[in-house]
Amino acid sequence: MKYLGAYLLASLGGNDSPSAQDLLKILGAGGLDCDMDDANKVVSALSGKTISEVIAAGKTKLSSVPSGGGSAAPAAAASAGAAAPKAEEKKKEEVKEESDEDMGFGLFD
Repeated sequence: MKYLGAYLLASLGGNDSPSAQDLLKILGAGGLDCDMDDANKVVSALSGKTISEVIAAGKTKLSSVPSGGGSAAPAAAASAGAAAPKAEEKKKEEVKEESDEDMGFGLFD
């Protein structure tokens, strides 16, 4: 990710086709190490493409990723409605047992 971020910074700075050396300068200025093999991979993967093309392609890939929860959890909670109060009672009892949070150790003991 740091190589991609450095590539984006170089392109935002006006360099239409950043090289691995440009990435090295940016990462070095930030105090980060740079592996030239990884930098060369990023540069070769993005060569000939504009940043707007890469972002547009990424957006189309993200649109196909399923997101959001299913309705199985509310259905399961509705079917287990009678068991829920018993579980809450057990939780309340457990909290009473664990009232000594520092386990007998004070800050200045």
